[in-house]
Amino acid sequence: MLRLESAQNRVIVSCWLVLDENLGYLYWISAMHRVASAGNTSNSVRPRKEKRLTYVLNDADDTKHCAGVNSLAVLKSPATDGCEYLFTGSRDGTLKRWALAEDGATCSATFESHVDWVNDAVLTGSNTLVSCSSDTTVKVWNGLSEGSCIKTLRQHSDYVTSLASAEKNSNVIASAGLGGEVFIWDLEAALTPTSKSGDATEEDCSNGVNGSGSSLPMTSIRPISSGNNISLQAHSQAYIPVTAKGHKESVYALAMNESGSLLVSGGTEKVVRVWDPRTGSKTMKLKGHTDNIRALLIDSTGRFCISGSSDSMIRLWDLGQQRCVHSYAVHTDSVWSLASTPTFSHVYSGGRDLSLYLTDLATRESVLMCTKEHPILQLALHDDGIWVATTDSSVHRWAAEVCNPQKVFQRGGSFLAGNLSFSRARVSLEGSTPVPVYKEPSLSIPGTPGIVQHEILNNRRHVLTKDTAGTVKLWEITRGTVIHNYGEVSFEKKKEELFEMVSIPAWFTVDTRLGSLAVHLDTPQCFSAEMYSADLHIPGKPEDDKVNLARETLKGLLAHWLAKRKQRFGSQALANGEAPAVKDVPTRNLTASKIEVDGSADNDAAVYPPFEFSAACPPSIITEGSQSGPWRKKITDLDGTEDEKDMPWWVVDCVMNNRLPPRENTKCSFYLHPCEGSPVQILTQGKLSAPRILRIHKVVNYVIEKMVLDKPLDSLNSDGAAGMSGGQVTHPANGGDGIFRTGLKPWQKLKPSIEILCSNQVLSPDMSLATVRAYIWKKPEDLVLNYRVLTSKG
Repeated sequence: MLRLESAQNRVIVSCWLVLDENLGYLYWISAMHRVASAGNTSNSVRPRKEKRLTYVLNDADDTKHCAGVNSLAVLKSPATDGCEYLFTGSRDGTLKRWALAEDGATCSATFESHVDWVNDAVLTGSNTLVSCSSDTTVKVWNGLSEGSCIKTLRQHSDYVTSLASAEKNSNVIASAGLGGEVFIWDLEAALTPTSKSGDATEEDCSNGVNGSGSSLPMTSIRPISSGNNISLQAHSQAYIPVTAKGHKESVYALAMNESGSLLVSGGTEKVVRVWDPRTGSKTMKLKGHTDNIRALLIDSTGRFCISGSSDSMIRLWDLGQQRCVHSYAVHTDSVWSLASTPTFSHVYSGGRDLSLYLTDLATRESVLMCTKEHPILQLALHDDGIWVATTDSSVHRWAAEVCNPQKVFQRGGSFLAGNLSFSRARVSLEGSTPVPVYKEPSLSIPGTPGIVQHEILNNRRHVLTKDTAGTVKLWEITRGTVIHNYGEVSFEKKKEELFEMVSIPAWFTVDTRLGSLAVHLDTPQCFSAEMYSADLHIPGKPEDDKVNLARETLKGLLAHWLAKRKQRFGSQALANGEAPAVKDVPTRNLTASKIEVDGSADNDAAVYPPFEFSAACPPSIITEGSQSGPWRKKITDLDGTEDEKDMPWWVVDCVMNNRLPPRENTKCSFYLHPCEGSPVQILTQGKLSAPRILRIHKVVNYVIEKMVLDKPLDSLNSDGAAGMSGGQVTHPANGGDGIFRTGLKPWQKLKPSIEILCSNQVLSPDMSLATVRAYIWKKPEDLVLNYRVLTSKG
């Protein structure tokens, strides 16, 4: 039996590994996935890719979304506190609960656990919230909690794009996504704790992979029938949902009737498929659209279905007669969202053309309700209004006359929807574009502008960003804060203005997919950047101490976690009379590698000011461990119980044990020669080696200390080269670790002025060797430096 380390590994891959083990494919597949199997041990030719740690920075009010809103759900019946709620799911990876009032909405909870876009969310039962995400998971929440996730369902192998629920059967949920996957879940069975072996977690429910990461042998899976679903059971008793097999391509839309006896789906195959959710069997396939199906509705009885497509058409289907009854050419571009009145007589539609329409399905009469500045992604009816979500981070409520939609048509401005897509496009081109009925929304929930452009500056500590409002800001990623807000200025000009001729290794990467800065740390690359404490202005620390940027950043990020961990162990010690030992993270047996202990820091747990993260606006961590799938949580919400099962082992090892993984060479080799015609020579011959961050003024000091003069030079400038005595330059003849220090002759105490040159260009004393190599030398060969004595004039 293979043991999978990541819950993201697909079941079909697990089966393939088992079935093809004797065919010689085991090694090839295990190398492609992060699998800790017998084929990927320390003797493996290809090293295992370690887990990544990402932290997401927040600049503004955390009660607002910072990216487009993909999903809306209204808790229609009053909650126990007498308040009605709106739930929003965003591309920033979070869901939020809004307490609704007549004149506004207040964020009362943030649901944070998804690690990618939230694509859809539905409410079922009295307060159960179900969400799906591009992180391949479906999550179940207590909608009235402070954001606690009840269960993570890991059945999908790709983005999960859509959900559907049955209004009168709160136990049935359907999910669909890319790759043609459609699953029907029995929530009661899915949420029932399962017996698992080892250190398995109770949170995850996954296909073929239990919480401990062990793949299930295919021979142990057998179908079991029940009243409302067909599930698969294995020896671990993990719940497996019903699979609706038939789609060969991605699914973008789902809808279910109120009893849960009928499910419709659509996607890139351009057809509407109808299923029996109880068995997963396909009952019919309806053709008519000429492009992707992006939105679906079904009436309470399951007789009629409405579809919206990227072909700009809306179609009404009679499922009993298995045919399209009407086509409506209302939009001029893709239809992405639909909502119907309770009687299914009128439909509200929105999409890529930035417009919200109301259409009478019987008379084919349509009216433009409002226009937006961004494409419309989702609609949700609420009392007599309609909530509209777009690719912007704000959400707006518009008047909709849901109870009596004819009032909208009485305002005038309606048109007759044709039955061919080009007829609506022709009307638009002829200039007869309808005038919107409503100019302003009745209620708005503002978001914050999302980041759409970024540039990592050469100092590798600052990132320049531009958001959707055009505001340019400068971030310090080692503290997770904005240090300059430049306002609406030219991004390119500001980038040029901030350019520095410095060379620091690329120790992190950044993306803005979630609308905010997400900083990625991967081992061992992230530990490649060092700076002197003097350059970081760390008080009380020797100027020549080297500071590893990733190590100190991790200490700052996990300072709260470490404090909670120590506090927890302390409380246990008081209760038990002895302090429990903190589990030491074992040194990993990696091929041709060793763990390095950063002795210069002397196991210093202090967080230096350049690495202090704000508790008022804390970043969120996205990562995974050896026995858990990816998770996301604010650093201030960590409780100290997390360990290497939840976080990458190298992160825990670095913060708790001060150990750094093996890194690439941080030295720079170079030759140091006198300029042509110079009377000055030094003892050193051959290649030298020094840290890449070594400043040129240290090389100057080295030259002065090593200088050999046949006679005193009266012309030497006694003003001297400023700097610390003793350049930390290593000569290979000295075993690689020694520092050449020779006694100065009496006349050498005058400290002559020395210039260091590279490619005939005089170097600034503040330049590092890495900077000289990158911007002056610009060759793959070892660096060559020249020195000369400045003669006094006059």
